[in-house]
Amino acid sequence: MTDPRPLRGEPLPLDLANTRWNERGAPRDLLDSLDGLDIWLRATGLAGTVAATRPALEALHQARAAVHALLAGEPGGRELLNDVLRHGRVRRELGPDGPVDVPETGDAAWYAAWLAADGYLRLLERAPDRIKACAHPGCVLHFFDTSKNGTRRWCSMAGCGNRSKASRHYARRRRTAN
Repeated sequence: MTDPRPLRGEPLPLDLANTRWNERGAPRDLLDSLDGLDIWLRATGLAGTVAATRPALEALHQARAAVHALLAGEPGGRELLNDVLRHGRVRRELGPDGPVDVPETGDAAWYAAWLAADGYLRLLERAPDRIKACAHPGCVLHFFDTSKNGTRRWCSMAGCGNRSKASRHYARRRRTAN
């Protein structure tokens, strides 16, 4: 099965958040099964590191809930994320090319969830104002704005951007026709 999500390739925490989306007005959830988890792990390059198991799926549900809460500005989001972060740590090593951060979790099932939570912290350190929600009213997706001037509004210009522009165009035509 291929990845059915309309937006892929965002930084790991946003990619995890985007495993829930709307399709023709109906909510979809890629992580509603172990098959969906396998698709997501392959899409993110974690399939060789994390097994598609029920405990890994539950850990990712917890990490996704934390990221969603933070994106929505809900008061409990910080504690939810910290709960996920308690399952791992970063060990520093000297690799052949210099210092290396090595993520570790006490339980392998938490590895992907911990990476997503840690990735959210890294996005906050890098540029919190570039973490954005799609401006289309029916869209629930989030993205990291990498545009030069930071003015990206849509998760996808081909999808939500076109729909929004088309609806504005038809609204203008109706106004001028009346």
